[in-house]
Amino acid sequence: MNKIVTVIDTFGFFFRSFYALPQHLKNKEGFPTGLLTGFVNFISSLQKQHESDYLIFAIDTKGDSFRSQIDPNYKAHRTPPPAELLMQLPIAIEWIDKMGYKTLGQVGYEADDMIATVVRFAKERGYDVRVVSHDKDLFQLIDDGKVVLVDAIKKQTMDESACFEKYGIHPKQFIDYQAILGDSADNIPGVKGIGKVGAQKLLEEYGSLDAIYANIESVKPAALQKKLLESKEVAYMSKELVTLRDNVLESFDFEEYKMDIENPFLNIYDELVKYEQNAILRTLQAKNIVTKEEHQEVVKKVEAEVQKSKGVHFQAKLLTDAKELDAVLATLSRDSVVAFDTETTGLDYEKDSLVGFSFCLNDSEAYYVPIAHFYLGVGVQIEEGKAKEAIRKIFGSLVVGHNIKFDLHFVMKFLGEEDLEIFADSMILAWLINPESALSLDKLSEALLGHTMLHYKDTVKKGETFASVALEDACRYAAEDAYVTRKLYYLFLEMLELQEASHLIKEAREVEFPFIKTLLKMERVGIEVDGASLERFLAEAKESLNDLTKKIYALAGCEFNINSTQQLGSVLFETLGLESGKKTKTGYSTDEGVLSSLQDAHEIIPYLLEYREVYKLYSTYIEPLLKLSRQDKASRIHTSFVQTGTTTGRLSSKNPNLQNIPTRTKLGTRIREAFVAGKGKKLIGIDYSQIELRLLAHFTQDRVLVDAFREDKDIHMQTAIALFGEAEAASKRNIAKTVNFGLLYGMGQKKLSETLGITTKEAKEIIEKYFAAFPTVKSYFRSVVDFSKEVGYVATLLGRRRYFDYANASPMFKAAYEREAVNSLFQGSASDLIKLSMNKIQKAIDDERLGAKMLLQIHDELIFEANEDEAEALGRRFQEIMQSIMPLNIPLKASLNIGDNWSELK
Repeated sequence: MNKIVTVIDTFGFFFRSFYALPQHLKNKEGFPTGLLTGFVNFISSLQKQHESDYLIFAIDTKGDSFRSQIDPNYKAHRTPPPAELLMQLPIAIEWIDKMGYKTLGQVGYEADDMIATVVRFAKERGYDVRVVSHDKDLFQLIDDGKVVLVDAIKKQTMDESACFEKYGIHPKQFIDYQAILGDSADNIPGVKGIGKVGAQKLLEEYGSLDAIYANIESVKPAALQKKLLESKEVAYMSKELVTLRDNVLESFDFEEYKMDIENPFLNIYDELVKYEQNAILRTLQAKNIVTKEEHQEVVKKVEAEVQKSKGVHFQAKLLTDAKELDAVLATLSRDSVVAFDTETTGLDYEKDSLVGFSFCLNDSEAYYVPIAHFYLGVGVQIEEGKAKEAIRKIFGSLVVGHNIKFDLHFVMKFLGEEDLEIFADSMILAWLINPESALSLDKLSEALLGHTMLHYKDTVKKGETFASVALEDACRYAAEDAYVTRKLYYLFLEMLELQEASHLIKEAREVEFPFIKTLLKMERVGIEVDGASLERFLAEAKESLNDLTKKIYALAGCEFNINSTQQLGSVLFETLGLESGKKTKTGYSTDEGVLSSLQDAHEIIPYLLEYREVYKLYSTYIEPLLKLSRQDKASRIHTSFVQTGTTTGRLSSKNPNLQNIPTRTKLGTRIREAFVAGKGKKLIGIDYSQIELRLLAHFTQDRVLVDAFREDKDIHMQTAIALFGEAEAASKRNIAKTVNFGLLYGMGQKKLSETLGITTKEAKEIIEKYFAAFPTVKSYFRSVVDFSKEVGYVATLLGRRRYFDYANASPMFKAAYEREAVNSLFQGSASDLIKLSMNKIQKAIDDERLGAKMLLQIHDELIFEANEDEAEALGRRFQEIMQSIMPLNIPLKASLNIGDNWSELK
């Protein structure tokens, strides 16, 4: 009987194992165990079957494979595994070695290449091979009677007949099948426009890729022939990418991988106890391989170790002696990675001050340096001059923080310096890994390290500040922040590597981390506000609200709280008897959509809508802006930009939020008029023109769109011509504009009908006309959605990802994901471009000491303040940077405006 070789696609098996078992499986410490359980079950079944003579675990090694040299885009975008899987992966790999088995990997090659090489050597010796994998790339190795694929989870064996039944082709054709079809998960292009059915039919008729191209003239229809001819080079490159290398090793000794290991589980018995692999533990005891007494001894030992290692363990050291502080800092070099965190009297760097700082250099210790604690009986602290010296020394190394922009504000104010170098921000890395995850240090610690951090509210008494916290308590709290930051930083790097997303580490270092400093400078500069103008506007708004209130009361026939949705609902739908939507537990809905739909139902409605607009501006902008301007000596507003505030990468702002000031209303214009240039200065506004539509042209390569932008035509007019013809185009340009932007944001026929005030039937016809006029756009949208379903995310120009959990989504959420997938690609890529522009402009301002400062980013617009005599020239220069920031298939265009206040920039 032939010897049997079992070779395992290790990572592929672990991933399948993880998803096959309930993902809520955890031990009593809360550590996930689903992957480990699947692995143990698999090894146990192999032991029972005694079918294999040799067992080989093929693995991927770190770094790019030779395929990345063929095509740099190969596997450029991969779905990151969940944190629970990544936590178990290193343990499972370690268990392979501890149990006495061996892994097989080679730098520059993938696990699949190692499997192909083992298969070649096995066939030469007449051995039979079982490849444990679900990966379709390995179907090319199937050879009946010699090589089969085994799905260990479904307990299915895939041979030639199974391959033909599933794909309609033979295993020997599988390489050519993949070369034509491509693989979006691995970024293998294939022949554009040919799907599974088309690829199968071509191979059924011609047999191979070579034969297809040898008989290309006979390929019908003409459109199919054209696709093949246009993609010939890409098809053969794709073939090279999917072809597994079976010559990675010059020789192979199967005896090193013998399966005859007696009781492999004994070597990891204590870990089986720790991770509660109870089924196999019971089996070992039932066979008397382990006695009850021995088991109890191991349980006690494991429980003691778990208790000892529970949570995050390190020494929190208080540094109050200058010599001791110097001794610790003396160990630093320029290449030392130092986690750094600050403790302050509050969150406002303008008003509040530094109390102390913590830092961590290694895995065993973290330090806290108190500077300005103030309470009765406070001990010795580090004096200010020494503290400044210490911070400068730390920032001479590679500093990592968590939301380090906050810390930099306080440190730069404390040092009186304008610039400090930073190395990384663990919060940014967490956001890049999953932009929808909770990003606070305590939430990440809980989720990824299983460690509950000390809470601020338990450390600082109500009504007091951190300055009142006892030094020893402050040390424990602050040192933990630095320690966890460093631990998470290294974990995130590992996670990105394991996810084959190391390009995001590069993106972070080249774009996101420098962007922190760009935003920091903008926040520190702020923008001047004309307080007198706001004072006048405040008085007018109050008077307007009083007038509107009187009119509303008169029409309602009673007085009530207009800002109370419950009272308003009662007045509208009970007192006045207007037609309402369904009544909920909290009362009638009176949101803007409901009121807008009742515009003609009663004369009170327009007054209510106007009241809401004025009240929102009054409460959200006029009053808060006036208050903030009074607090600043130079009457400047300093908003806080949030880099990680959206899933698409768009900036958000807070305290105050300047992103949502209405743009198309008189009241919004009045607020913008209050944002002014300083004395002897001008404001410069540079706004990307139709950036998302330009990206649509870039990605889809639609000929009408591309030509319109290259020839600098009015894109909305071109769309109107395509939809309605030359005669009606001018009158229907606004409809075309709504459709152009609406479809990018996932607008359906219902929303379009509401926006344009037409029937849903008319809206449906317009959308159908649009996609008929721009067929490339429709197919591209579909490809984006299909890709997001296949790999679970979409990727922007810079490779940032937005994830979609289709598998666990309801039909409603799946439909929302499809809309958001398209929108995220365009919004995310637009934010990439403006982020790159901001970094480049800020660098020019800093390097050349230009007479301008970047003040605000509002969506696609940048606002600067510049010396009056230089504004025009600097504006032109910044405009050129924005327009040439990245080569695309169409030109980028940005409008330039110069004025004395923000409203003049449009």
